[in-house]
Order: sequence, then C-alpha cells, then structure tokens
Amino acid sequence: MNELSHKIPPFSASPAIDLSHLRADFPILSETIRGKPFVFLDSAASAQKPIAVIDAMTHTMRSEYANVHRGLHWMSERTTDAYEGVRDKVARLLNAGSREEIVFTASTTNAINLVAHSYGSLLRPGQAVLISEMEHHANIVPWQMLRDRSGIELRVVPVTDVGELDLQALEALLADGKVGLVALTHMSNVLGTVTPAAEIARIVHEAGAKLLLDGSQAVVHRRVDVQALDADFYVFTGHKYYGPTGIGVLWARRALLEAMPPFLGGGDMIGSVSFERSTWAEVPHKFEAGTPAIIEAIGLGAAIDYVEAVGIDAIHAHEAALTSHALARLADIEGLQVIGRARDRGGVISFTMNGAHAHDIATLLDQNGIAVRAGNHCAEPLMRRMGVGSTARASFALYTTIEEIDVLADTLERVRRFLV
Repeated sequence: MNELSHKIPPFSASPAIDLSHLRADFPILSETIRGKPFVFLDSAASAQKPIAVIDAMTHTMRSEYANVHRGLHWMSERTTDAYEGVRDKVARLLNAGSREEIVFTASTTNAINLVAHSYGSLLRPGQAVLISEMEHHANIVPWQMLRDRSGIELRVVPVTDVGELDLQALEALLADGKVGLVALTHMSNVLGTVTPAAEIARIVHEAGAKLLLDGSQAVVHRRVDVQALDADFYVFTGHKYYGPTGIGVLWARRALLEAMPPFLGGGDMIGSVSFERSTWAEVPHKFEAGTPAIIEAIGLGAAIDYVEAVGIDAIHAHEAALTSHALARLADIEGLQVIGRARDRGGVISFTMNGAHAHDIATLLDQNGIAVRAGNHCAEPLMRRMGVGSTARASFALYTTIEEIDVLADTLERVRRFLV
C-alpha cells in the first residue's frame, strides 16, 4: 500500500486561528503511524487533549490533591475550591441561570440516565417521551428502559431524506398533549445535522412538555446558551470537549432539579441519615453521590479555559470552512456518497463508497496514518432510516487542517481505485 502514502504540507486555517502554534499544544498530533504523519479525524468519538489539560490534572495529583467537601484541612479546602471552580466555569460556558443548576456526572450517558430515572419517575402511565430517529443509543435506551418499567409511551420523530428533523411530524406527535418530555440531539454524531433547538423548544413548550438536548457534539463546535435556547435539560461530556473521560455535565432548571428525587444514594448527597430516614442535600449535590471525579472535573475546567482562549466563534468559523471544503472534495470522488445533507451542519461527515465496506475503508486509511470511525456509530435506527448498514465517518476539531482534509480525499481516491 505504499501508493497510498502521503505528506502533509504546512498547515493553514482561518485567520483567527494560528494552527501551527495551536497544534503544538496537542503532543499526540506529532506522532507518526506506521511511518506516516498522524491524521486524526475521529474527534466526534473523543477529542485529543491539550497540554494544559494534561498539566492541570497532573498538577492536582502531584501538588493539590485531597478529597473534596468533607475535609477541614488546607489541602482539602484547596482541592474543593478548584473542583467547585469548575462548576462556575461550566455555568458560564452554558450561560446557566446559576451554578446550582450544574450537576457533574460521569458522562452524557450517565446524565441522560439520571434524567430518565429521576425526572422520569415523575411521569405517569399514559404520558409519553418523544425522541427522534437521529439519536445516539445513549438517548434511546434509557427511555426504552423507562417505558418498560413505568408504562409510559415512547414516540419517535422521523428524519427527512436529507437528514433533518421533520418539524411538522414533531408538532403532530405533540398535539394530543400526552408528551411529558422531548429528548433530542442538538447535533447528530452521524450526520452532523444541527437541530433548530430554539424553534424546537418553542414547539415543545407550547405543547406543555419539557425539552432535553443532548449537546455532546454541539457544545464542542458552537456557542451554547441554554437560556437563549430555552431548553429544560442540557447534557454533554468532557472527553469530546478536549477534556478527560469520566466527567460529564447535566444542566437543568433549578426548579426541576429541586422537584426531582435523587438518582443514586450515598455520601455527599445527604442532608442527614438515620436508620429511620434520610434527607437530601441541596441541589446540585443531591445528585452527586459518592466521591466525585475530582481530577477529571479539574481537567474539564482546563479544557474550558483552553477553548475560551482559542475562541468558540473562531473555532466555529474554522470548522465550517473545513466542512465546506471536505464536502466539496468528497463530492469529486466517484462512487462516494455523503449521508445526510442538512442545511445547518457541524464538522461530522459520514459516507459510503460503492463496492467497499466501511471497515475496509477505515482499515486502509489507518494503514496510512488516517484515523476515521467506521460502523453504525451507536445509532442503528438512524442508519436503517438512511438505508445503510455502516458508514465511514470523518470528524473535525479545532486542530484539524485543510491539508488533512486534502490528504483524506486524495487517499480515498486511491482507496477507491484499490478496492473497486
């Protein structure tokens, strides 16, 4: 496969981002794979980490670590200040109404399960939860489990042929007033589709339901203001936001958090405990049982600082340029089909190629140092809706370059000639 080898020229980006300087902040990007430059196009699965995140976590473990909240000694107070400071950073990131609306979780999946168990317990048989054909399994399975244990109905909004939510169908599914909660992606991890969240919130609230948005992809690529969106719940995960695994976020309106019962029981979520009964801590701690992911939360805080320093608007513009360029280059490859053509989309492109399985495409790209994702992307219902069993997926981040897109396209052209 030497014919597929590549060289990467000097990097270019939008004028607002100095990619040569920025990429140096991500040590892994200087690695070589089988003797070839590492081209990482799998950030939708998990983003790479800048030195600032790595150093923040290492510094905490080396110099400022103790358990949080419970200790009266200097080190515990110092660690608690750092940990709780991240809650303030997340609140600013999302423009939350207050820091008490920020609940730390282990992941987006954990956050959605929290809402399904806790808010879901307030729903009654005869009510419904509404999701869409575009959802990640993390925003499908918890609602199926709620349906099976509580008797609520599960409804599904269809997706159009171009990969957008059918808003007319959404309104029709809400018309009978039985839907208590709508849980939708803010940006598809397969199609890159960005859903019109504010318009959806208006429709949902007019029908008397609450809205949960899965922001795992969207928050990485564009500015998110939960008050402007008028959502009721918003969730995202740290590891896609250039932070570590093991830390996620649930934002919810304070009144909802106060009305919801705890999800897990144990230390730190209690007010008092006796053998007869227990009382709960105030929000958000009511939902944070046990020793939290201290190091990981501090890493997330460093990631937020890093993204803010680069500038989310500059990142959005850079990734929009990357996506436009990638769509144009891929359109020139014979037999390659991009899945989904939404008008508003982020830097995620799924594609198939005539005569080639997605796994074969990904394997041959990997032989040349190019990392993409292949499979159903934890979205089997969406894949069936779009008429494919699997796709290859290229996804972009603030460190992705135009030159890497060109390397991908040039190599895919050679892969096509090799496989077909």
